[in-house]
Formats: sequence, structure tokens, C-alpha cells
Amino acid sequence: MPADLAVLGLGRTGLPLAQAATAAGIGVIGYEPDPAAAADINAGRVPPGTLAAADLRRMLALGFRATADPAVLGRVRTAVICAPTPLGEDRALDLTAVTAAARALAAHLRPHTTVVLESAAYPGTTEGYLRPLLEADGLRAGRDFHLAYSPSRLDPGNRDFQLANTPKVIGGCTPACTEAAAAFYGRFTERIVRARGPREAEAVNLLETNYRHVNIAFANEMAVFCHDLGVDLWDVIRCAETKPFGFQAFRPGPGVGGPAAALDPNAVPLFTAVPPHGRARMLGHPLRMVELAQEVNSRMPRYVVQRAAALLNEHGKSLRGARVLLLGVTYKADLGSQEGSPAGEIGTRLIELGAQLCYHDPYVPQWRVLDRPVPRADSLWEAAAEADLTLLLQHHRTYDLQGLAVKAQLLLDTRGATPAGAAARL
Repeated sequence: MPADLAVLGLGRTGLPLAQAATAAGIGVIGYEPDPAAAADINAGRVPPGTLAAADLRRMLALGFRATADPAVLGRVRTAVICAPTPLGEDRALDLTAVTAAARALAAHLRPHTTVVLESAAYPGTTEGYLRPLLEADGLRAGRDFHLAYSPSRLDPGNRDFQLANTPKVIGGCTPACTEAAAAFYGRFTERIVRARGPREAEAVNLLETNYRHVNIAFANEMAVFCHDLGVDLWDVIRCAETKPFGFQAFRPGPGVGGPAAALDPNAVPLFTAVPPHGRARMLGHPLRMVELAQEVNSRMPRYVVQRAAALLNEHGKSLRGARVLLLGVTYKADLGSQEGSPAGEIGTRLIELGAQLCYHDPYVPQWRVLDRPVPRADSLWEAAAEADLTLLLQHHRTYDLQGLAVKAQLLLDTRGATPAGAAARL
């Protein structure tokens, strides 16, 4: 099958996009600058946190291929940049991979190509940062090629909403750019939502990501508040979510993980498009709610350890020397990805306070804390019975929490997943 689409970046955003397009009969080539990573994908080895192995095998059978050769980018009508933009030490998005992908594409960009950025980005990135990179060889966005931004709305592990039935937001540099991108995504998504432009589409990503973090932070603050008052927060949430309007339930937890990290408003550059170059200025009005949410959520691993120590103390035991079993070390239930998982910080604090740590997670065969391997429990039931404290950090479907609550000497549930009264809950 000849390639019609190039996906630049084959991670958690790029591979699912390539899968959906391939299933719709579109010829897809995946550009991965690391030759070894491209070879692994072509051999059926799935990058962590992306697809099931069976999904990748079906894609390969339908003609999908990964390559490290940028020359293929000059033979497609649509190119979607899905390069990772992780948070740096200053909590600003690192655009290094986007820059590399843009330069590789610019060297082979043909007239009439539709280019879409799906990587997490600040408002202004598409026009003020990406556009000058793509125009380096003389082509102009909106005149010679189409350029748009579309935030990725993938929710890994969600069985109800996948790419096809999740509305796709698109904002192009011109109305024609928007329509070109809409025509592409309309081939395999059910609904297209047109934004006024790329800045609005980029701000959708900012709003949706930080909405989650702000509301989880409020739930986390309520957890601490209710515990101090002797109020069962989980019963409060159960009752509150029966309100049919004006309320959406968010639940507390040991911390907020995953790739969609809250964006630090103090580190947000605003890219102002000044053809043929772009300039950046810093945002002068920080989002205070987001700042506070980051502060609250970042305190939760420490609070969980404090609760663990207090629970042991209530039963005449010290955290120092206690055998602690951690259940679930991934950032999300029923997924193997550990990116941003609070389990790492919780494990570090427990070890530093003298606890003897072991863990169990059906999706993580090996786990390290402080660059040292943590023993993995072979028998979950025996490990729970032997541990002084079992700490539920992630509720995988395979866990029989009612049975574990009976077996465990002490069980601290940070997810509110155990039956009422069966365990101590956050």
C-alpha cells in the first residue's frame, strides 16, 4: 500500500493515530529517527504505553512500516507530528523532538502537503515556533502547504472512547488549512470540531489538561480535610455525584501521574508569529489555580507516607523496619506505563525512612527505586499476609481487594476501591 500519511514520532500519541488511519485503509508510514526503535516496531515489538502487541501485528499485516529514513516524508500528502514534549527541569515543555521532526520534514516538504502538530504545545507554538521551521526552505504555510494544530485526546486504556469516537479539535493557520486537516481526520473520526485557529486549539489542550489537575487537587485537599475531621470522603463523593447538574466527580489519590502533566504557568512561553521568524515572550499572567494545584498534588506522596506511618503506629508498629507491600506501581489502572507514577516517590520515601519494601504489579515485571531493584512478590496472598502494611497505590482489575483486605495485616487504600470498613482509606 503506498503511503499517504507520515506519522512523525511513534510513541503513545503517534502509534494509536497510525493504527486508526491504517485500519481506515490509509497507507501509513511511521517516521522514527532512531533506527533501532524503527526496527523494533517493524519486528512487532511494541513501545511501552502505546498499543497491544496484537494491534501492532495487525497494522504491520495491513502494510504499516516504520522507518528512520526522512526521505519518505517527501512522498506523502499528510504529515502529523506526534513527537514527545516532556517537561524539563524547569517544568517547561521540551520542544527538542518537535524541532528535530520539523527540520526533517522541512527538508522534504512538498507543496500542497497538510502538516498537523499533535504534540502537547503552548498556545502560539504552531504559528510562532513550528511554522518558521517548516518555512525554512521557502514554502509558506497557508499558501504552499496547509498547517494546523490538533490536540491529542487519547485516554490510554479507555474502553469506551478511542480515536474514532472522540471529537477531533482542529485549528488551522487559515480556513483552508483547517478544512484540509478536517478532510484528513474525517476519514477515520466521527466528529470534527473546528477551532478559530491554532492558538485556540492549543489552548484547548492547556484547558483540558489543567482542568484534570485542578479538580484532582481539590479532591486531594478534601481527602486531607475530611480525614482530619473524621469524615468519610468516599461516602461524600458517592452522595455528591448523584447531583444531575453542576458537579463532576473527581477522586483523590497518591499523586497525579501520566504523560499529561500540568503545565507550569510560570514556564509558558507565548510564541508570537512574526514572519519569517517567530519570537517568544513569557506569559505575564500566571494561572494561579494551576500553580496551587501543582503544589497540592505534589504533596500527596509525602502525605501517603505520613498516613502509612500513622496507621502502623496506631497498631504498635514503627515504619522503620516494617515490611511494606506496594500494590500497583503504574500511573493508571490496567496499563504498564510508569510515567509520572507517584509510586516512585512513595517508594523512595519509605526506603529512606527504613521500611523494607516489596511490590506487586501484574504489568511491571521489574521495578527499581533509588536505582536499586525492589523485590517483586511472587504470591500476592502470601506477601499481603506477611507484610506489616499493604499499600494500594493502583487498583488493577486483577486485584481481589475484598480478599486482600482479609489477608493483609493492615491495608491502606489510596484509591477508595475497597469495600467500606474493609481497610483504611485515604
